[in-house]
Amino acid sequence: MPRKSWREALAAYSSPSTLVLLLLGFAAGLPYMLVFSTLSVWLREAGVARETIGFASLIGLAYAFKWVWSPLLDQWRLPLLGRLGRRRSWLVLAQVLIAIGLAGMALCDPQTKLTWLISLAVLVAFASATQDIAIDAYRLEIAEDTRQAALAASYMAGYRVAALLATAGALYFAEGFGSTVQLYQHSAWAGTYLVFALLMLPGLLTSLWMREPAVPLQTQLAAALYGFSHQIASVLVLIVLLVSVPAMLTQFYHTDFASLVRGEASLLDLLLEDRAFLRALLYTILTTLCLSRMGRRGLAPVLTPVNDFIVRYRWQAFLLLGLIASYRMSDTVMGVMANVFYIDQGFTKDQIASVSKLFGLVMTLLGAGIGGLLIVRFGILPILFIGGVASAATNLLFMLLVSMGADLQMLIVTISADNFSAGLATAAFVAYLSSLTNLQFSATQYALLSSIMLLLPRLIGGYSGVMVEKLGYEQFFIITALLGVPTLILIVLQWKRERPQTNGSTPPEAADTPPLKTEANS
Repeated sequence: MPRKSWREALAAYSSPSTLVLLLLGFAAGLPYMLVFSTLSVWLREAGVARETIGFASLIGLAYAFKWVWSPLLDQWRLPLLGRLGRRRSWLVLAQVLIAIGLAGMALCDPQTKLTWLISLAVLVAFASATQDIAIDAYRLEIAEDTRQAALAASYMAGYRVAALLATAGALYFAEGFGSTVQLYQHSAWAGTYLVFALLMLPGLLTSLWMREPAVPLQTQLAAALYGFSHQIASVLVLIVLLVSVPAMLTQFYHTDFASLVRGEASLLDLLLEDRAFLRALLYTILTTLCLSRMGRRGLAPVLTPVNDFIVRYRWQAFLLLGLIASYRMSDTVMGVMANVFYIDQGFTKDQIASVSKLFGLVMTLLGAGIGGLLIVRFGILPILFIGGVASAATNLLFMLLVSMGADLQMLIVTISADNFSAGLATAAFVAYLSSLTNLQFSATQYALLSSIMLLLPRLIGGYSGVMVEKLGYEQFFIITALLGVPTLILIVLQWKRERPQTNGSTPPEAADTPPLKTEANS
């Protein structure tokens, strides 16, 4: 791909699609925060027990498993609303449900109608996750790969502004309407959530106004092949499989096999007396049925996009998945302990909030914007590499801060650099993920790849507290910086593989590979 001029790079931010993604990002950022951190404050102020608030956080599973129902958005057109087009119809449905859900939450006082409040929050979370799927798919289909970072930067700007408004802004509204920790008033929170239900209107108008991207012929054929009933069956089979496999392993773990080995019990005894063993057998049967020929046929709408990815990249798919799974590991694992570290260093909550909200937000948006500009100018992989280096290297600033105590100026430098590198890396990574997807399965493949991106860092991040306890903060930050090295090696390997393509030749593996993208008008 020939290198573009700076004027052409800046032009990536002047298209109407940039404004569309800004407004859609705003619509995506509002509900996410309103069913998490802001809802937790509301529940606690209303006197709900901490244990209940903790269980309520499981609402977030809707975002972690959104790839389960993403094939529906790729291959099924909604009745009536389907006249708006495949992407816009799902966006309108999701945004209407979010607004209705937020308005319904406003009418439920957690002191008397907690169950209804949580149920409506679940509705908002599922509708919000569906909106995210549709927005990602829309973004992939309206522009070529090099413009994806610019669109992602615009989306991130809208998202961060909405997130700030739905957290600090929502607390300000609730306080202004008369609800405090000492004197809880449901009417104040009701007014706050009604305001945010109305703030979904710009996103809804944007979905009605924007242009629907063209539907690739392959997608039309796939939609004709898998009817609605088949797709619903696929989602149900996948849910059963996701539940039965971990449950089966858990029940086998609790089965008293030791007594069987010692000869104290027979297999018949286990069948008759050990409930864990009986449940394990039941889940084994369910798993077997899901993986049988009939079950695999039912899973075809989900397995087809996965198979497409593997067929297109062959053995290289493992390299790509390794890169995706590890790219955000360095800053994600470190980020789990960041706020704890600030407190342990002696910074006040006001200092942390002020620096992170002011400098953190500005530098994140600046990093994302510059990342989008550089990717149009120089290509994706060079900026992906720079983002990986910056994300890992800025962890060393935290290491320097360890010995400096509560140095506010160093905190500003550290948070600014960390958020700038995170914005740059995110823009590059979104563009790279977008380049890997096939437009025939844009919603499903992007949802899957973005889920893989978070899985390993979140699992390792769960042990970050243990690492700090055993090693101390200084060694912890060094280790998190080193976690970025394998990713850089994988990027270099991938860069070497793709270099022949930029020189005008096609690698033999790609000779029979279908194109990843079809350029669409924005």
